[in-house]
Amino acid sequence: MIPLAQQAGSSTAACADSTSFVCDTVYQWTGNEAVAGIAAWLLGRGLVLALILVGGWLVSRAVKRAIEHFTERIGRPDLRDVGRDPAANEEAETVRAKARAETLAVVLRSVAQTTIWALTALLALGQLNINLGPLLAGAGVVGIAIGFGAQSVVRDFLAGIFLMVEDIYSVGDDIDFGRGRGTVEKISLRSTSIRTRQGTVWNVPNGKLDFVANYSQLWARAQIDVEVPYDCDLREAMEVIRQAGQDMWEDPEWGEDELSEPPEVKGVQNLAESGIFIRVRAKTRPSVQWRTERELRLRIKEALDAAGIEMPFPHRTVIIRGDEHHGGS
Repeated sequence: MIPLAQQAGSSTAACADSTSFVCDTVYQWTGNEAVAGIAAWLLGRGLVLALILVGGWLVSRAVKRAIEHFTERIGRPDLRDVGRDPAANEEAETVRAKARAETLAVVLRSVAQTTIWALTALLALGQLNINLGPLLAGAGVVGIAIGFGAQSVVRDFLAGIFLMVEDIYSVGDDIDFGRGRGTVEKISLRSTSIRTRQGTVWNVPNGKLDFVANYSQLWARAQIDVEVPYDCDLREAMEVIRQAGQDMWEDPEWGEDELSEPPEVKGVQNLAESGIFIRVRAKTRPSVQWRTERELRLRIKEALDAAGIEMPFPHRTVIIRGDEHHGGS
């Protein structure tokens, strides 16, 4: 047997780089310097490294669950005004909210996972005695350079996230984005693709969309001004217009599928040069207000013609005065 004094001396030499009790004990048990060093590392830095990795995994799971709860809340339909048919509007808004939540969840999970595991990797490298100073310095310089060169990209990215969170618009919506009006065909965190009525596709950075008018959220309103002549009976004209709107409401093709409420005659809107304007409004499903306006104009024109009420046209009176002072000798 090896004397205890000799074992103690050998243990001290083998574990010169470690003051760990584990290293001394394992060396005394095995007499193997490599095994003692590995055991000391595993129960020292190795244990810390394992805790870092497990901690990163736990944090990743917790953040993932938090994102799921957050997007689940966003995915609930916001029925601010369901109009005449709550079930249909709730179904459409549920689909819309679900698509928005899924898109946002993918983005947030990707960003969160990348950030968490990048920090975990840095902490793990530190436990492996890798000098992170030059790496962090280099990454800092590169980050500053990218930050100055990609400010617009970061702005567009953040704007895209807020567009999805706040549900400013969605694919299929009719919007006015300042440069024109069109239908949203694609939304990404970087930009939005909008096709105008002329067929042109605009790819607009999200950070450039400062003011957006959305014609397609939950419900819309058709509004027209009907001009009648001054010499007609206004109350009779408004009744004819109201009845035309009621007939349209009772038409299954329009009342069930397009309109949310019967068209309403608001009254005299303007006393113009050639006639009197009567305003008519109708609440409709999203994005069908323009088609409704065209149909409503047609029906009102036909109803006024049947009632013998002519549409006014510009009148102009020309007075020709004779020359009172004739020239001559």
